[in-house]
Amino acid sequence: MTKWSPILKQKSKATVHGLRLKTDLMKLLKSISKFLPDVVLDRITDPAIQAVGEKLISHERLTPEDGLACFNTKDLIGLGQIASAVKQSRYGDKAFFISNHHLNYTNVCENKCRFCAFHRAPGSKDAYTYSPEEAARKIAQSPVADLREIHIVGGCHPHLDLDYYTDLLETLIRAKPSLKLKAFTAVEIDHIATKAGISSLDCLKRLKDAGLSAMPGGGAEVFSERVREALFPRKIPADRWLEIHGEAHSLDIGTNATLLFGHMETIEERVLHLFRLREQQDLTEGFKAFIALPFHPENTPLAHLPGPTGVDILKTIATARLILDNIPHIKAYWVMLGLKLTQTALHFGADDLEGTIVKERIAHQAGAATAPGLTRNRLVEMIQEAGLLPEQRDTFHRPIQES
Repeated sequence: MTKWSPILKQKSKATVHGLRLKTDLMKLLKSISKFLPDVVLDRITDPAIQAVGEKLISHERLTPEDGLACFNTKDLIGLGQIASAVKQSRYGDKAFFISNHHLNYTNVCENKCRFCAFHRAPGSKDAYTYSPEEAARKIAQSPVADLREIHIVGGCHPHLDLDYYTDLLETLIRAKPSLKLKAFTAVEIDHIATKAGISSLDCLKRLKDAGLSAMPGGGAEVFSERVREALFPRKIPADRWLEIHGEAHSLDIGTNATLLFGHMETIEERVLHLFRLREQQDLTEGFKAFIALPFHPENTPLAHLPGPTGVDILKTIATARLILDNIPHIKAYWVMLGLKLTQTALHFGADDLEGTIVKERIAHQAGAATAPGLTRNRLVEMIQEAGLLPEQRDTFHRPIQES
């Protein structure tokens, strides 16, 4: 087993936050036993998974060894029952979605990650970069009638400056003042700040002033220096990704967190990644949702790899729900899971399936076979078909009251 190295520098602060969060979590999770009664727990065939359930009922936080047990179990149904109980203890039969539009403002990127089919070099025949006005026109033409959020992600463009990014946000806000902008991964923030010669904290302040409301969770990939050196050596390391998200949280910018899995990472590296997210959340409390991103290999230098199986995807989502006790929401990202597996994941700990999206590019260029977007009605149908109650939310995961 991989040695579990110490990963937080501010131990005293983490302990204080951890104790307070655990008290809050005990209130949230006190009804787990209602959804995981003894008659169900006793039927779980794997003793290690049964012990995980007993820990959660007793309000004990899981250990890395528990995380390994979840990934290694052959009792997929037992693991799913526990994850579903945790989800139900928080949200009952609800499943959340948002009316949003994904906007990839450029595919030009200098990082050249080996797992990415989206990036293009400057000057490539299919490279593009939208001007702020072009981006605003695309959003003005969005088919989503009740559009509430623009999800903005691009590449690390070598020639764009800070003014471009602030102008992009300001132009979108002027075009549709009611919209919230969830924009720029930590990797993009680091790139923008470095080019501008300012700190990432100052960069985030400038972007917030221009209209930034929240941040997506991309760019984390997997927190393994071994994997980073092999697949994305130009991308910021784990400590830097976590630092930037902590800075965003300090400015009251809520963010997502992700894990890209099913390529060359080990199970131990997945577990360590989840625990690093949990400990960062103990410190800064700003992660709103976690998204497990299954690797899609087509059109990448890793096309020889098969990607994760459906069982592996469900295990990862369920295990994340159990370990990440302080991150409120777990997304089943329908774009990368497919519609049927997404519906199944809603019974394995996930409570959110993202949104309408309209035009997703990054996963589709790596072989995702789903539609580029879904209508609000189709999202509602998917949730209802899964036997759950659809609830529309806003960028900050607050339920929207229908007028």
